[in-house]
Amino acid sequence: MTNTVSRARMTGIGRVLVIVYAVMALGATGRSFVQIVRRFDEAPLAYTLSGLAAVVYILATLALINAGKPGWYTVAWVAIVFELVGVLVVGTLSLTVPELFGHDSVWSYFGMGYVFIPLVLPICGLWWLRTHRPEVAA
Repeated sequence: MTNTVSRARMTGIGRVLVIVYAVMALGATGRSFVQIVRRFDEAPLAYTLSGLAAVVYILATLALINAGKPGWYTVAWVAIVFELVGVLVVGTLSLTVPELFGHDSVWSYFGMGYVFIPLVLPICGLWWLRTHRPEVAA
């Protein structure tokens, strides 16, 4: 039964959602790695936030892939809600107190450097989770 739930998630929009999360995980991981290794002292808060975003995208990707398995659905909810709160807080602060960051992070200006995908993605992820709850075993 769990296998069919996982397979159902990996079709259509669910597959696209997982692919976009995986691409964001790769992009944020690469960006944060280079920033932290080469220029961490220039903007430690911004680069730490980029690293945190990378971890969240990796966790969300894994959780969405495994959301039909026990516990992973909850992990997906927590990761994606955290992502949305992060994008909203960092986006707002980057507009109101830009000197706080020094340089842009993945979530700065609501993800403007990533074509606002960081702002739209968690909304889509939460919608997907809400409409594709795993069946509870009786």
